[in-house]
Formats: sequence, structure tokens, C-alpha cells
Amino acid sequence: MSRAEIVGSTDAAVSGIEDGATVLVGGFGLAGMPFDLIEALIRQGAKDLTIVSNNAGNGDVGLAALLAAGQVRKVLCSFPRQADSWVFDGLYRAGRIELEVVPQGNLAERMRAAGAGIGAFYCPTAVGTPLAEGKEEREIDGRKYLLEYPIKGDYALIGAHRADTLGNLTYRKTARNFGPVMATAATTTIVQVDEVVEAGKLAPEAVVTPSIYVDRVVQVQTRRYTVQGAR
Repeated sequence: MSRAEIVGSTDAAVSGIEDGATVLVGGFGLAGMPFDLIEALIRQGAKDLTIVSNNAGNGDVGLAALLAAGQVRKVLCSFPRQADSWVFDGLYRAGRIELEVVPQGNLAERMRAAGAGIGAFYCPTAVGTPLAEGKEEREIDGRKYLLEYPIKGDYALIGAHRADTLGNLTYRKTARNFGPVMATAATTTIVQVDEVVEAGKLAPEAVVTPSIYVDRVVQVQTRRYTVQGAR
């Protein structure tokens, strides 16, 4: 049975992330964002990163702080611009960061495809829009589709609620969002949790991410962030 490594600190959890790595970062806005792991990655200093996430950061915390530290070269996301995305907005307008916009359903499915070993798939989303530029188009049963390729990560940073000592994971409510598919799509999955329990303490039917997809787990003191109004 696969067993994750239970590490003693977030700094140890993110050690070894290389410059130029592709990092999948869980979270939907602030829900499920692995804040402590991101802060450790800022301290670790890896740069020229490609970040894959639902959005491009909120306020000045979490993913936005990583962008502000100048460690990110490119962002793939569904929602790059919103009321509190001033960090990304400033970097993009200054030409200091690259952006690839991926519709949200496609983002999830492209990562799921990576985890499932699917080489590519056809999807109607974005047909006839600027996002279709450069993509193969095919008509199937009278409807147009675009060919989409998997998104793989060198690392995934995700937040879960509980892990057991094997690395099986449970989530709380909407904090589940992208974590499960990202865990399957990365070579190395690093997870921060509120609690680590002994193997056998998690009800099997409650486990969402099996330990086979988890490499490192760290227990953290959960922090709650709120973002003030846009600047």
C-alpha cells in the first residue's frame, strides 16, 4: 500500500521544488487555498514557475503573494481578473507575467485527463472564440469541437481537511474544489491538512483522494484570511 511522507514543517514539504517547475495550486478564491504551503514556497525561492490554478490570486495573500514575490513566469487559470486581483493585474499590464486563459470546465477536465492517462479529448467549449486560436477543430455529429490536451504538473500544492498516516485525504465542503484532480495530475503532490490521524481512523467512504496520489503531508495551524475591498 502506498504511504505518503508525513513531514514536520511546510518548509520541508516544499523543499526540492525547482526553478521552472509547473505547480498546480488548489483553491477556488480563498476556499481550499494552501496558504501555508505557498508561504513556504515564497521562502524557498523557486522562480520562473508556471502556476495552474482557478484564478490569479486574491488581495495580497496566498497566490497573489507568490506573484508579488516575482517567482511566477506564467499563469494558466480561468479567472485572471476580478475586483481583488490587483497584483496579477499590475504584473500583466507591465508585461511581467504570461497568461493562458482556460475555461473552468476545461481546466478541471484537462487535469483529470492527465491523471487518467488520456492523451487528448474533444470539447465544444470555446469554439468560435479567441481561445480557439491555434487549436485543432473537428466536427462530430454536426457539432464543432476543439482538441484539448492534458495539463500535467511537476508538483501540486493542495489543502485538505484530514489525512491519515498513509496519506488518504478528506476535504471540507467547497474546499474540495480542484484538489482531487490536481492530486492525480502531478508528479509530486504536497498537501497541507488541519489534522493527521492514524490509519483506519478515516471512514473509507469519506476518503476522496487515496494515498496513492499523495507524496507529502504536513499538518498546519489553520489560518483564515479575508480580503479587503479592491484598491
